Amino acid sequence: MPYKNQKLETADTLTLEWILQVKNYKLTLDKNRCVGCQICSLACPKEAITVTKQPKVAGEAAKKAKIDIDPAKCIFCGICDITCPYGAVKVTLNEEHVLNVVDKDSFPELIRDIKIDTRNCPTDCNVCVEACPLNQLEITRVTNDGEPVENLEALSPSQKECVKVKVDIHKDKCPTCRACEYKCPEGAIKIRKVFEGKIAIDTDKCPEDCKDCVDVCPIKGTLTVSDDGKVQVNELTCTYCGACKVICPVDEALTLKRTKVLHTPIHSGTWNKCLERIASPVDAVKELKAKGGMNAKKMISKRFATEEIIK
Repeated sequence: MPYKNQKLETADTLTLEWILQVKNYKLTLDKNRCVGCQICSLACPKEAITVTKQPKVAGEAAKKAKIDIDPAKCIFCGICDITCPYGAVKVTLNEEHVLNVVDKDSFPELIRDIKIDTRNCPTDCNVCVEACPLNQLEITRVTNDGEPVENLEALSPSQKECVKVKVDIHKDKCPTCRACEYKCPEGAIKIRKVFEGKIAIDTDKCPEDCKDCVDVCPIKGTLTVSDDGKVQVNELTCTYCGACKVICPVDEALTLKRTKVLHTPIHSGTWNKCLERIASPVDAVKELKAKGGMNAKKMISKRFATEEIIK
């Protein structure tokens, strides 16, 4: 079947396209949203994605790693789209966001468990928006009649009491760092991380005056330099994406491990192999054992329910 396979790259995007007679597959990488982490490259079953460090320029901050995709290897399965924590990759079929691996139940979807209760939010509070390092939150204010409030300061105190606050998070682009949750004074936001793990820095092995990991970390405040010049980690807001690990000039200086991925239920060899690469074989086995335990529990529950009916 005749087709055209092409790759286009600009300063802002990298686009792969596979054009068949009746189908048009397209993969688009948003370079501005991409943080140069390692998750998509680890997840790709065809090893089509490579992550390359960019040269360090003396006197300048370190640059995030560059992502490249081989059009000869990419099969447009959409796994990179699904696993990207920052929503930087989008795969479409005939301009529709269709992910075959999800439709065929061979791969799960990541769960961004975000709950927002704005009932106690002060009408003039913008703390969560200011806290978001990636500008993924928006606040809108409306009257009881649903009319948008353009100028809050122009309202009287009694009118302000009738204003309702709505907080919207762009879920598909939120890496669930929880920065907004920790900063919210009213506890209106509750988030579960998509990726859980561990990160540690051995400052004795860090090159002198090196802060490359701090420069490339997309969640500002997660990695900081203390007064003694050593890098410190705040794991509360770490997304375990690995952007820092990719750029670190000394392998032993920074260790990062993902131990759990929050996802929809799935029974798939494709996912098991992906989990081994994203986390580790040990963590993949843990998930399989947990699934086995849940299945056993269901079978026992059904058995007891059947016995009760017979009695």
